[in-house]
Amino acid sequence: MIYFITNRKLVSPERFLPIIEEAVKAGVGSIILREKDLNSFDLLQLAIKVKAITKGTNTSLIINENLKVAREIKATGIQISFTDFMNDRTDFTGIIGVSVHSLEEALTASKNGASYLLASHIFPTDCKKGLAPRGIKWLEKITSRVQVPVIALGGINIHNLSQVFKAGATGAALMSEIMQASDVHQKIKNLHNEYKLLP
Repeated sequence: MIYFITNRKLVSPERFLPIIEEAVKAGVGSIILREKDLNSFDLLQLAIKVKAITKGTNTSLIINENLKVAREIKATGIQISFTDFMNDRTDFTGIIGVSVHSLEEALTASKNGASYLLASHIFPTDCKKGLAPRGIKWLEKITSRVQVPVIALGGINIHNLSQVFKAGATGAALMSEIMQASDVHQKIKNLHNEYKLLP
């Protein structure tokens, strides 16, 4: 499954919602609304618009970090940090994705009720300049040890997508690869086709 992580700072304001609409029409599996600089009110207004786009489709909407907004719009899920997950065992009834950056975090989150793990970062990425990627072998260690779905994140594109699925990931999360695509619909179709070609 392809997870689309949003970042409105990568595009002009008028392009943001149309990009999401194009992604949904192309059949992207999930949208993680990750606009960390917005306060709860502004995030809620944006989330309402995004949910309207996903309504009646097979695309799920996941809110990054903000439990209040996730509850308010009845989002499919919430994406939270490992620390927040362990410090505040949320009673959120939807899907709970947990960001992990080590095998130990992955094992702990898996045992404590995470719905899925977002493991990063796998490949070099501008979002993590100066930090060495953890790599495919690290991803394989996690997927072989946990009993929940693992979504790979970080520097993933059409050229290395197959590597993360071969390493056992059940999904791949992409941000700039989709946000900055000249043709979002075709980009997602190509990503889906690449996945279907895997043995």
